[in-house]
Amino acid sequence: MRSFFIFTSMVSFLEEVIEELCNDQVAIEKCIYILPSKRAGTFLKKIISRKVGKTIISPDIFSIEGFIEKIASLSYASQTEQLFELYKAYLEVGSYEKESFESYLNWAQTLLQDINEIDRYLIDTSSLFSGLAAIQEVNHWSLDKEQTSLMKSYLHFWNQLHGIYKAFNSNLLAKQIGHQGLVYRKASEMTSQYALNEKRPHIFLGFNALNTAESSIIQEILNDPNSKIFWDLDEYFLKDKLHDAGHFIRKHVTDWKYLSANHLRGISNHYLKNKKISVVGTPKNIAQTKLVGELVNQIASENPDQLKKSAVVLGDESLLNPLLNSIPESISAVNITMGQKLELSGLASFFLNLIDFRLLRSKKGWFYKDFTSFLNNPFTAIVLEKYNIKIGELTTHIHKKNWIYITENDFAKFPKVDEQKLSKLFFQYESPTQFVHQCNLLIHDFKWVFDNKNDYLGLEQLYKLHTLFNQIMELIQEYAYLNSLKSIKSLFRQLLASETLDFQGDPLDGLQIMGMLESRNLDFETVILTSVNEGILPSGKSNNSFIPFDLKIEFGLPTYKEKDAVYTYHFYRLLQRAKNVYLLYNTEPDVLEGGEKSRLITQILTDGNRRDVIEKIASPNIGEITVPPKMVRKTPSLMDLLQSYAQKGFSPSSLSNYIRNPIDFYKQNLLGIQDNEEVEENIAANTMGTIIHDTLEELYTPFLDKEIDREQLIKSKDSIESIVHKNFQKSYMDGAYDSGKNLIAYNVVVRYIENFLDHEIEALASHRIKIIGLERKLYLEIILPNSNQKVVLKGKLDRIDLCDGVTRIIDYKTGKVEKRHIEIIDWQNLTESYDCAKAFQLLCYSYMFLAENPLENIHAGIYSIKNLKDGLMLFYKKSSTRDSKKNPNIGKEVILEFEKLLFQLIEEILNPDIPFLEKVV
Repeated sequence: MRSFFIFTSMVSFLEEVIEELCNDQVAIEKCIYILPSKRAGTFLKKIISRKVGKTIISPDIFSIEGFIEKIASLSYASQTEQLFELYKAYLEVGSYEKESFESYLNWAQTLLQDINEIDRYLIDTSSLFSGLAAIQEVNHWSLDKEQTSLMKSYLHFWNQLHGIYKAFNSNLLAKQIGHQGLVYRKASEMTSQYALNEKRPHIFLGFNALNTAESSIIQEILNDPNSKIFWDLDEYFLKDKLHDAGHFIRKHVTDWKYLSANHLRGISNHYLKNKKISVVGTPKNIAQTKLVGELVNQIASENPDQLKKSAVVLGDESLLNPLLNSIPESISAVNITMGQKLELSGLASFFLNLIDFRLLRSKKGWFYKDFTSFLNNPFTAIVLEKYNIKIGELTTHIHKKNWIYITENDFAKFPKVDEQKLSKLFFQYESPTQFVHQCNLLIHDFKWVFDNKNDYLGLEQLYKLHTLFNQIMELIQEYAYLNSLKSIKSLFRQLLASETLDFQGDPLDGLQIMGMLESRNLDFETVILTSVNEGILPSGKSNNSFIPFDLKIEFGLPTYKEKDAVYTYHFYRLLQRAKNVYLLYNTEPDVLEGGEKSRLITQILTDGNRRDVIEKIASPNIGEITVPPKMVRKTPSLMDLLQSYAQKGFSPSSLSNYIRNPIDFYKQNLLGIQDNEEVEENIAANTMGTIIHDTLEELYTPFLDKEIDREQLIKSKDSIESIVHKNFQKSYMDGAYDSGKNLIAYNVVVRYIENFLDHEIEALASHRIKIIGLERKLYLEIILPNSNQKVVLKGKLDRIDLCDGVTRIIDYKTGKVEKRHIEIIDWQNLTESYDCAKAFQLLCYSYMFLAENPLENIHAGIYSIKNLKDGLMLFYKKSSTRDSKKNPNIGKEVILEFEKLLFQLIEEILNPDIPFLEKVV
């Protein structure tokens, strides 16, 4: 990355203003200063102090909001007060059916924003609201002459909106408070009286977009010849009649009588001076914060003093947390002007999850996925750890018992768990008051943990949340309509959105981190601006308003076009005096944003007067990534484990697992690591297989060591449902199968068994079948020829029978099996291809069975329960794909061929020089 340019010291806008006032012989300590925000006031005090050079009483410095509040003699109402006063007005006005408080909260913020904007722009509310009602009536016309009651209520609301507005403002004024728009409207009415009483000069600094009330108030005060206004704009943008950065000031020049008689003050010529502007695209937002950390570290290492003149401006304020984690530890002095949104904290998410968790409880209880998901919340883990409750034991028990729904009554069934302690978190909901009380008790539990960990940020978040819940408790007691958990959730969300954690720091020292609006009036030599993406800077065509676009144009209300111009001004104002500028954007398209750089970047890149812009994509130089296959070498300890396993016995399925993937054999068969046990929400295939095997064994046990009696087998069909039901209870534990997909699965199993018996009954009409064994265990010790080592083969045969004098070993498969799966052409495929796994297993069983029962020939086959139309599919060896001869006899020749391959396979497994190497499955 290139080094920073060295420039002469920058003179900020505020310094230029104070210098000009001094040159005009203005007593700067006796003026009243009004700025767009509080933030710049600290810097202004410092500049005045330095300029005066002696101890003075600090002059009055106001933000525009504070100044207007002073004129109006009204206090700003909190967001909560506004929400409840507006609902009160909504209930008071009109006789139509009103929505619940919970439903009202879904649109309240939008209406509050509209009312606020209407008053700030001093709109004739009678005309606007009547026009809005007329538009709604046109939008909701009907072919029917008579309107429905729903339509009447809907239109009645719009017709009563002006009355709601007046009642709302009246209720606020009775309490000597107001929303911002109301305070602005009242201030505009009282400005003349204020100007008569206040004789000191007023200095307005760095304004751009002004609403009608602000414009009226400022122009009234500027009638005093000693008062002045300084605009912070570069002449380059003022002269370009199409450039949005100068849109508002050009409009003021046209509209203001004051500016027709007085020249524009504060216009500068800095933008076209030599700068270093880097446009950097990064993949994903986190990469932006990482790059910011690298840039900050570079600034500090090359010129530590430059860090005090640098600012990181976040276009997307949600990046604050990852940014703080990316700032190098060597940067000790960091001042964060913007607040951290409480709603983005993990604790806030936990309590929202807690509310959702309660709302998700049905009459049956909590669905196991919802229950385990809440269990796995990291803050749930903190609480349960305090109660000495292990989450792993809870989830294991749920999976083991196959609980699909969990109720409070099940808490006593958890082993080694204090039911009362568990109920502190999974408490029964009784009322909103009780719920909020329980949340406060949980906050005390968190406080105990965070105190022990010295987690000061966590404690600050807890304090804010505790304050919010106490506020909600007072509101519940005051307003009877806060009577449901859903309304508490909506209110909690609203309150969270307006709460921030404020950081303490020195605004005049160290690296400055701020949002876009906090940068007003401030100048930095190095600016790093993040998230310069379309849809963020500027925000685009968002229209969260009840007032249609055309109506806004008609009444002079701002639209997205004006809002875009505001951010364009802030963007270019940051660049005016800066020397080093880094514009970072996300190159990757996310769900709603990202991928497209802002039009502001495109505007700079195509500006022929700017030749110092560098554009690049920051991406790690990784090259092509190749992931090598996993390999496990056979250490002495692993060989000991293998030898122990060989003595206990290889099963046909474990050997098939090795053929499929040696790493799976290593993990599952040697180490015993199985897939995570899950609750079977819907009956799994392996569970269905177990139930079918157990049912068939029970049905055929009466025929063991005797020929199957056809009539008796027909009668046994009557007991299928009772046997299947019993085996469901045994294998599916506490899982329910009386409804939904599980009931379908139950009936499918019954039908499979009936079909199997029907097939057998049909075969008995022309064949004689004697059952020799059911679920017979096989055990065989063998000596490997090359190593002379003794190992064990073991297995369990589903069924052995004698059909017309031929011995058959039969394997039941509940999955679909085709004949090609058990036909062999090339012997080598048996131990190299998993496609031959079923043939391999049949030969394994045959090998063990014939070792115990020396017969001339046997047959081995599979019954596919899903594919009974093919009957018993027998193994046979073909010489080629065209070979149509089917000789199912498994005799000495076949067994000897198989034995060679079997020994080679086991010797490979036990060979210390051959590692377990992963296969691509």
